[in-house]
Amino acid sequence: MKLALPELRREWVLLAIIAVIVGAVGARAPVFLTWRNVQDIANDSAILAILVMGQLMVLLTRGVDLSVAANLALTGMLCALAGRAFPNLGLVPLLMLACAAGALLGAFNGLLIVHFRLPPIVVTLGTMSAYRGAIFVASGGAWISDHEIHPLIKGLPRETLWGLPALVVAAALVVAFALWLLRWRREGRDLYACGGNPAAALVAGIPVSRRLMLAYTLSGLLAGLAGLLWVGRYSIAFTELAAGYELTVIAACVIGGVSIAGGVGSVGGAVLGVLFIGVINAALPVIQVSPFWQQAIAGVVILVSVVLNARSQRSPGRQILPRAQGVAA
Repeated sequence: MKLALPELRREWVLLAIIAVIVGAVGARAPVFLTWRNVQDIANDSAILAILVMGQLMVLLTRGVDLSVAANLALTGMLCALAGRAFPNLGLVPLLMLACAAGALLGAFNGLLIVHFRLPPIVVTLGTMSAYRGAIFVASGGAWISDHEIHPLIKGLPRETLWGLPALVVAAALVVAFALWLLRWRREGRDLYACGGNPAAALVAGIPVSRRLMLAYTLSGLLAGLAGLLWVGRYSIAFTELAAGYELTVIAACVIGGVSIAGGVGSVGGAVLGVLFIGVINAALPVIQVSPFWQQAIAGVVILVSVVLNARSQRSPGRQILPRAQGVAA
């Protein structure tokens, strides 16, 4: 997949900004450049990267999934409850439970949007509240604390594979899958078409309904996987887990050049958006910036990114679809 020149230039500019921030903060606080801090940033960004890959596919279709954080919390709670009820449960069944539960929740979003022709923002806002309520019902409003979390759930994020943290490896595999789907599979190219011009996609014979179901199901599946990893990393599950995190997920996509109007975005840009947020979140406390200013800075960055996206979409000759190169049917 070849990116349009403005999009490619934007990614290089974003990478340069990240490098400048890292260099400036590192010059003021050398501890920021230590390998340990790099690992912490990577681990903190890994779960966000997994969620962003799912949100990317939804945004490409001109939709949005506001329920990802609630999905994460609900699947995380279900896995925590299952691990507590069945101490001998293996890691593979727990992973399958997380992915299956998340995919079902995502498919439910897609079903409401496709078959009832409802706006995605309305549907996912409603399911966000419904999923939060389901967490309270499933847990009785109680927390599941560290000593009750299944050892395999807690151990997974702390494992290392090929010398890298398991969280980073999991995120890398998800990013590789998203890149493969959007670059080499017809289904992935169809997502761009569905968001770029839905009417033309229908005329061209693209099964728009099936592609929308695919996007929301994959977003849910990845949210389910992230739920298991989140509970394992922080060793806790409760009703308000990751509350508001869906806005961070969307922010990472927008900062990375993914258009909320659909049809525009790349895996590389989304990853850079994740890296930007990870670096900012790690840098601001190091230079002793107030948490209130952290929120304000994040908001300004999002607004600037939306403006840049809007201006680039008005430029002539914008390439929406990636160029076809060996696309599988």
